[in-house]
Amino acid sequence: MHLKLNALGLTVALAFAGAAHAQSGNQQKSGKDPETQKIQEEHKSALEKCNGMKDNAKTICKAEADNQKKVAEAQMKAKQDNSPKNQYELQKTKADAQYEIAKAKCGDQVGDAKSTCEKAAKADRDKAEAQAKQEAQAKGSSGQALAGGSSQQSKDQGSAAQSSSGQSSAGGSSGDQSSSSGQSADAASPASSQNQEQSEQGSQRQ
Repeated sequence: MHLKLNALGLTVALAFAGAAHAQSGNQQKSGKDPETQKIQEEHKSALEKCNGMKDNAKTICKAEADNQKKVAEAQMKAKQDNSPKNQYELQKTKADAQYEIAKAKCGDQVGDAKSTCEKAAKADRDKAEAQAKQEAQAKGSSGQALAGGSSQQSKDQGSAAQSSSGQSSAGGSSGDQSSSSGQSADAASPASSQNQEQSEQGSQRQ
């Protein structure tokens, strides 16, 4: 009886382990993080809402769903690495998304009105992309300027340190020379006064 219970327990444990291993394997195969899965699920849900629509309304709905997904992916990338390049790509993706949606909405019009609508949408996209490019270049130039300024400051500090060191050495040398000159003069003075006294005593004897 005990042997049967133990065998049954072992079977159940192996079944749970196999299920957990299969789930882990599926996650590894998909290689998707939770945020990516969320974006894809939202995109799928948005497309499902478009299925009940017709004509240009369906085209607009799909354009909004697809471009919202692109913007969300660009935002995730910029969040992971907030570099000037990724920020530019994000702004560019937003501009392209607005253009695609606006162009789809222009489909409700006809003739010259539709052409004018599409041209206006394209002009807005080009303007937004140019502004995003200028901002990215400004940020890149600012980063290089800061790096160059730090390097120049380090060089200036090094030059100042060398200059002060040289002045200290020169001051020490002149002080040592003055001291040695004074010592030589002091040593010579007793000898000359002694010679003068000896000559005076010789004159008195004569």
